Amino acid sequence: MRSFAVIYGLLMASCAIASAQTAPPPLSPQCEAPGSDIANAAPLPHLTEQLEKGGKLRILAIGSSSTYGIGASSRRKTYPAQLRGILEGSLKGTEAVITNRGVSGEVAQTTADRLRTEVALEKPDVVLWQVGTNDALARVPPHDFERTVTSTLEWLKGNKIDVVLVGLQYTPQFARDDNYFAIREVLRRVAAAQNVLYVRRYDAMQFIARNNPNSGDMVTNDGLHLNDMGYQCMAEHIAHAVIANLFVRKKDLPKAEPPKVEPLLK
Repeated sequence: MRSFAVIYGLLMASCAIASAQTAPPPLSPQCEAPGSDIANAAPLPHLTEQLEKGGKLRILAIGSSSTYGIGASSRRKTYPAQLRGILEGSLKGTEAVITNRGVSGEVAQTTADRLRTEVALEKPDVVLWQVGTNDALARVPPHDFERTVTSTLEWLKGNKIDVVLVGLQYTPQFARDDNYFAIREVLRRVAAAQNVLYVRRYDAMQFIARNNPNSGDMVTNDGLHLNDMGYQCMAEHIAHAVIANLFVRKKDLPKAEPPKVEPLLK
């Protein structure tokens, strides 16, 4: 079986060949990390289809404090705000409408409960779901977390909405925490089983912390929430992953019976 590094490398090569205009933008020096540490490889068929049609891209960013932007010096420094500029700069002629629905302190189940209403209101092409950190800190049982994430992904996919899972951040104080590790493993496993794009935030941040001593710290003094540079790297890594995976087409999707899901709220 090919490793994530090999698969991601092939994707990056195909991006460069397919279209220089929409190739992933270069990372800032302080945010550089291997592609395999940034994300796995998975298709974004509905987002790709919307791009081919033209018009606006509707993106719903949902999650907890890393989405809301706790620790950022201004609202313009949150990751969704920075992501919009990166996407529009790379996808020429495309307007990206990103709605930030982050709520500090939320666990996955709480986000999942309100996600259906947010989706019905915003009608996004893709949902960026930042999830896992608060579940790990709150000691949510991994099997409960897995059930919540899996059922929510199936509902979104059944309603023809692409999903990008954005995982836990790296912080040295939780590097040896068993529950932190368990929740990370659940996200990795669920993303693979559901064939959804997974931004491996922990791995990328850990790589930067260990290999780029000049990058500075990406978290605030509380040791958990991101600072402006942390949000910049988060936005760059998500943009990098999304743009690279626009070239994974529907033919790459595994053949499986579509899940039975309830309709969107009216």
